[in-house]
Amino acid sequence: MPSSIPIIDSHIHLFPETHLSTLAWHSADNPLGSQYSVDQYRIATCSTPTSTSSSSESGFFLRGFIFIETDRLSSIEESSSPGWGYALDEVSFLVRVVCGEPLPGEGHSYEDKRLCLGIVPWAPVPAGAETLERYMKLLEERTGKDVFRRKVRGVRYLVQDKPSGTMLREGFVEGLKWLGKKGLVFDLGVDARSGGLWQLREAVKMMKRVYADVNEDEGVVIVINHLCKPNLRLPYTSRESITSHHEFVEWESLITTMSTHPKTYMKLSGGFSELSPLSFNIEPDIDSLVKRISPWTDAVFEAFGPERVMFGSDWPVCNIGGGGNEVSWQRWKNVVEAVLERRGLDEEQKRGVWGDVAVKAYGIGL
Repeated sequence: MPSSIPIIDSHIHLFPETHLSTLAWHSADNPLGSQYSVDQYRIATCSTPTSTSSSSESGFFLRGFIFIETDRLSSIEESSSPGWGYALDEVSFLVRVVCGEPLPGEGHSYEDKRLCLGIVPWAPVPAGAETLERYMKLLEERTGKDVFRRKVRGVRYLVQDKPSGTMLREGFVEGLKWLGKKGLVFDLGVDARSGGLWQLREAVKMMKRVYADVNEDEGVVIVINHLCKPNLRLPYTSRESITSHHEFVEWESLITTMSTHPKTYMKLSGGFSELSPLSFNIEPDIDSLVKRISPWTDAVFEAFGPERVMFGSDWPVCNIGGGGNEVSWQRWKNVVEAVLERRGLDEEQKRGVWGDVAVKAYGIGL
């Protein structure tokens, strides 16, 4: 009988209620406008045990997660308002999670410390190498050398809401090259559906510059978030109605170009944000969902191969389109499981997507 498959959730966000006012996207009516900490994540993932000693009919256990920054109020320059303070406060919160030292009401406990396998904080990448290095030194002061060495795996500067040209700035390219030399990963967040395909075109140009004249060992690992957020709401009458649509054709061409760089990876995540919202009360037909998104998932596997695709839930953002905290994580896991079956992946390749690829890309020590 095959052993249980460990899951590493490569993309989650955490924030205590006391930090809500520091989030750039927060508003009184935002559906994520409450605490989403480890306690809530455990509720979302309760169907999957966190150790091999617990029984699991599904044959999976949750080894842990990688935290991705939550888009705090920030500015590229420390001296400009709001500066770097909120982003660094987020790192301090994650250190308390990693060390099992919660403040009252933060929503985590000592037992949760082993779940956080990696931290990907915000960083002012467009400011260039010198500013980025100064920021990372401040970040290391917040984490301490040991936590920094073991847990800080890379950084993210979210570009999906930034103006055209951001990724092509000299400082941005220089910053990414600096990350490569330091062995730090960059998480790339672009949005084809809401932001526009121009973001992917710009990302392709950026990658060409970043990887030009760089030794392979020093090239930065770029982990692409959420399939680049494709338009999964295109009118569907048949598979060909999608694969012949000009939006899909260009999206496929652009992600295929991204994949030609061997240090790029893709996260199989974020689907519920791009699909039509699901209901809490009615369980979705997983086979129909898989069929609906198969043109996009097939394109990703054809371009990157299973060796460079990793599972991520995008929790708690997945709750908005996925039906709510009690059902959305498990639903996305079921979708990904069915996608891998449909692709005919063998046991080793499945283990890769569920966790081994994330271990390799982020350099996680287990």
